[in-house]
Amino acid sequence: MKEKTDKILTLALLGLAIVMTAIAFVFALNTANGGMFDLAFWLLIAMMVVAIGAIVLFLVKKLAERFATEKGYLKKFLILIGIALVVLVLSYLLARGDDVDLVKFGISEGTSKLIGAACIVCYILSIGAVCAIVVAECLPKSNKKK
Repeated sequence: MKEKTDKILTLALLGLAIVMTAIAFVFALNTANGGMFDLAFWLLIAMMVVAIGAIVLFLVKKLAERFATEKGYLKKFLILIGIALVVLVLSYLLARGDDVDLVKFGISEGTSKLIGAACIVCYILSIGAVCAIVVAECLPKSNKKK
């Protein structure tokens, strides 16, 4: 029964994502002035809230199951959260504050620093993902040769 429910919820979220994509195209193209544009915008916001809520709900449910069944998972999870916080703080400290033209976009230096920090987080996570892929692909091959 659980597998059927998971399949149904997955298909429902996939359908929601397809509808959100269509609405995002209407919003981005701005072909309709007035009411259609506003309707597309608010439908997009509502569906994003539903999708994010479902993701958070399933994440909390899965985490609770893993904390109950696997010993030591809480420690691993807290280490992961700690690493994420270190990456966020480090990227904020590395951001200069002049990453975006303050006058042209009318933003403050703090907002520009947050934008720069977000870019640095993306760079760090991208490099980490590439390294993880390389390690995952190279290690099993080297173990098989031995």
